[in-house]
Amino acid sequence: MFGFENMLHDEFTELPFKIMFYVIIFLFGICIGSFLNVVILRLPKGESVIGLKRSKEDKEKASHCMTCGAKIRPIDLIPVFSWIMLRGKCHSCGAKISPRYPIVESLNGLLYVLTFFVLDINVKSIITCVLMTFLIVIAFIDWDTKEIFIGMIAVILLLAFPLAFFYSREYGDVTLKSRVIGMFIISVPFFIIGEASRPIIKKKFGEDFRAIELGDTYLMFAAGAFLGTRAVIASTFVGIITAAFGGLLVKAVTKDSKFAFGPFLAIGIAVGSLWGNQIAQWYLNLLATE
Repeated sequence: MFGFENMLHDEFTELPFKIMFYVIIFLFGICIGSFLNVVILRLPKGESVIGLKRSKEDKEKASHCMTCGAKIRPIDLIPVFSWIMLRGKCHSCGAKISPRYPIVESLNGLLYVLTFFVLDINVKSIITCVLMTFLIVIAFIDWDTKEIFIGMIAVILLLAFPLAFFYSREYGDVTLKSRVIGMFIISVPFFIIGEASRPIIKKKFGEDFRAIELGDTYLMFAAGAFLGTRAVIASTFVGIITAAFGGLLVKAVTKDSKFAFGPFLAIGIAVGSLWGNQIAQWYLNLLATE
C-alpha cells in the first residue's frame, strides 16, 4: 500500500536501516507511553487527560513532586531514561517514583517494535500499534479499578473497520464473515457465563457480581471484529491460560481470589493480533495428526 511492504523482512534491506527504524519506533512508542500514564491515572478519576479542563493551580501542582513540592525539571520528563537516571527517586527529596511509569512507557515502545518486527511495514502494523496502545490502557485501568471503559472498547471496534473493508480486500487477510462470527463466538458464551454465575455468586457469597463481567464480554466482542474467528479463539485461550497462572499468583500474594480478568484478555488479544491465526492453525494441525 505504501510501496515498501515487507521491507523489514526483505533480505536485501540493510541491517543499519532496520536497526535505525526499530530505534525510532521504540522512541516514538515510549513517548506515547508517557501520555498513557496520564490517561491511566486520570481517566478513572473523571479528569481531563489533555488538561484543558484543569485549573491553573492543578497544573502547577502536577509540575511538582507530590512529596516535597520540588518543581519537576524538563530533564525529568524524558520517558524511561529520566526514571533510570534518577534511579526511580525525586531529584530533590529522594521520594520513590513508581516504576509503573517506565514500565508502561517501555511496554508500549516494545510492543510497537514487536508489531513491526512481526507484521513488517504496512497499514496493518500501524493499526495494530494503536490496538496495543489501547490494550495497555485497558489492562492497567482494569487492574486498578476492575472496570473497563466502553469508550476504549469502541475504539478497538472502530479499528476493525479499515482492516475489514480495505486491508483484507487487498491482501487477502481475515474475511468480513470471519470478523462478524468472531464478534459473537466468544462474547456470547462470556455473556451466558456471566448471567448464569451472577445468582450463584450472590447466593453463595452475598455479593452481586458476575464471574465474567460485561466489560470483558464487550472487549472480546470488539476483539472478534478486529481479529476474526480463529485469532479471537486463540486469544481467548491465551488469556484464560495467563489468567489461571496470574490468579494463582494473586491469591498467593494477597490471599484474595478476586482479580481483574481484563489484563489477561488484553495479553491474549495482543498475542492474537500478531500470531493468532498461526496458533489456531498449529492447533488444528495437531488435532489432524492424532
